[in-house]
Amino acid sequence: MSKHVSRLLLVVALLVSALGGLTVAAQDDCNFVGEVPIGVIASLTGDRPKVGQSTVEAAEMVVEEINAQCGLQIDGENYEVVILVEDSESKGESAVAAATRLIVDEEVIAIIGPQASVEAVPAGQVANDRETPMISPWSTNPATTLDRPWVFRAAFLDPFQGPVVAGFAQEEFGVTTAAVLYDIASDYPKGLAENFRDAAEASGIEIVAFESFTTGDTDFSSQLTNIIRANPDVIFTPQYYNEVPLIVQQARELGYEGPILGSDSWGTPDLLDLCGDACNGLFFSTHYAPDIATDVAQTFISNYEELYGAKPDDVAALTYDAFQLLFTAIRDANSLDRADVRDALAAIELYEGVTGVMSFDEQGDPVKCAVIIKIVDGAFTYYDSACPAGFPPEDAGEPAATATPAS
Repeated sequence: MSKHVSRLLLVVALLVSALGGLTVAAQDDCNFVGEVPIGVIASLTGDRPKVGQSTVEAAEMVVEEINAQCGLQIDGENYEVVILVEDSESKGESAVAAATRLIVDEEVIAIIGPQASVEAVPAGQVANDRETPMISPWSTNPATTLDRPWVFRAAFLDPFQGPVVAGFAQEEFGVTTAAVLYDIASDYPKGLAENFRDAAEASGIEIVAFESFTTGDTDFSSQLTNIIRANPDVIFTPQYYNEVPLIVQQARELGYEGPILGSDSWGTPDLLDLCGDACNGLFFSTHYAPDIATDVAQTFISNYEELYGAKPDDVAALTYDAFQLLFTAIRDANSLDRADVRDALAAIELYEGVTGVMSFDEQGDPVKCAVIIKIVDGAFTYYDSACPAGFPPEDAGEPAATATPAS
């Protein structure tokens, strides 16, 4: 038995017991005539296992929902959606191998994932070269989709997120100086650090320190000492949830008392457990806020909580949206041909998902809003919103498509 099949069976076994309380249709009445195989690339092991867990949980939930509605209808016949999960091990090279296996050996219609840009950028090259639609739910690095017509994403881009955080720092705190601490060996933090720096400097904020480290480092005292010596009004660190607590705690221990800002990579509940009181009062940009969610999002959140006993993080929400976008494209194409599905994805406009209204641009990137979260008493709390100019349009009317989770 292959590694990915055995791991998937374990994941499914755990989730099947959880799904016992969810009301579903009797699938014997669906008369499925075939399957829609969809690949999922998730970091089940390595540095970001919580990201992988959220990915698989959302994937299993949305597939259970769609199959409860007799799957996807093509030419009036019902097709059951099945997922094939591959572990990227939080590594770019493993994500490439996973994408290749899914496309060549499993012959999937499309791939959802990987999440982190360090995996999504190289895996996207494989999907594009082999002409297979891929949607990365969480990757924000522009290189994931750039000049790759077969690759899409559900998250906003770093060139949008960087200015959002820089603008927030200026408006909220009146900062005139800033410092940045980031992982130079990882695509996501490196790209976002540069986007923040450029946006800050363009708005008149002086970057007094631009410090880097390498993936796996746990001692940031040297970089933080340099930063504190430069006396910035704010520190921006676009790092993952497992690294942020160490950075924040060490900064405080070294005497820094100013604001520390982050990005969507902070938005996993494990950060709260790992960081404790040290992260209270800090802010970060992300994709949605459960406490101001729309009806579509509230239904998703309620179903997810009933199933897994915890609120979904942004990875789960974006994964759910990515699947619903793919389902919409398959329905619109009325086809399981990869090229038809790709064309239908590119044509989606004003889709209303869990993380908001979005339309794809010519690069396969969604135009959508961001939110600012404040950590208050150990909880993620909505604070502010930031949208692209003129979006969503006031005269847009009803969204072209809407997620339809089981209630």
